[in-house]
Amino acid sequence: MLVAVIDIGTNSTRLLVGDVREDGIVVELSRRTQVTRLGEGVDETGALSDAAIGRVLATLDEYARVLKPFEVDARIAVLTSAARDATNGDELLETVRNRYGLEASVLTGDQEAQLTFLGAMSDRDADDLTPTLVIDVGGGSTELIVGHGREVGFHVSLQAGVVRQSERHLHSDPPSTAELRKLGGDVRSLIERDVPPAVRRQPRWAIAVAGTATSLAAIDQALEPYDPERVHGYWIELTTARLLLARLGAMTLEERRATRGLHPDRAATVLAGTVILIEVLEAFGLSGFEASEHDILRGAALRRAGVA
Repeated sequence: MLVAVIDIGTNSTRLLVGDVREDGIVVELSRRTQVTRLGEGVDETGALSDAAIGRVLATLDEYARVLKPFEVDARIAVLTSAARDATNGDELLETVRNRYGLEASVLTGDQEAQLTFLGAMSDRDADDLTPTLVIDVGGGSTELIVGHGREVGFHVSLQAGVVRQSERHLHSDPPSTAELRKLGGDVRSLIERDVPPAVRRQPRWAIAVAGTATSLAAIDQALEPYDPERVHGYWIELTTARLLLARLGAMTLEERRATRGLHPDRAATVLAGTVILIEVLEAFGLSGFEASEHDILRGAALRRAGVA
């Protein structure tokens, strides 16, 4: 089944066109990412701005052109934290449905966690009982999902994302040590409040999806251009993440934009994302994470095709 999935997130709008086979293998035919920052200002105003919506719609116009040559069986769109939190999220949902003819929905936190876990674990043995933590650092929220195989045992959506935390805490360029420390403390308090200690002791492995994790894998390898095959499955030690934070945190925004392996559009949010990843690993007592290219896009494609 040929499925097109669009993920309209808080920080980026992404497209996957995949041929989903009955055995659960997904052959990617096209994949696109555009940083659109839909959630810009939502934490302060409670609403999606006209400028942010305009960036998303311009990207969807481009994706409509990308999809023209494909005879897809299903076209779906999932909207996450920003649309879920904003007072005018439903208006954007209706526009996406009516203008582009997409099967679109605003995901609940539970749905987002289930699809993210499915995508991250899709190329692993379904009978593997290793307790695994899947970390999805988004723009407005961070999904933490603990489970094994295809089964989710615990999940929570922390109100801590790269856009939200950057806007709240990082005001200097480069940010001060105090700002980074306060950001970390904010994230730590959310984890301690929302994730029981018994759950934090369960995982033996961590998989991190989305832009911060894959960016750190690309930066650590100095990839230019970006190579998803070298990023997928790359292991980042906690000590390496700390070193990358120190290195990137000492740079100005413009210096980060020029960093080999980091897309310029992610330079403004990579620090907050790295802090979030570090705080999660420390809270769960884990020594690092495996970066994954397989995320909610793949999970949504598998679910829509009915093979998972």
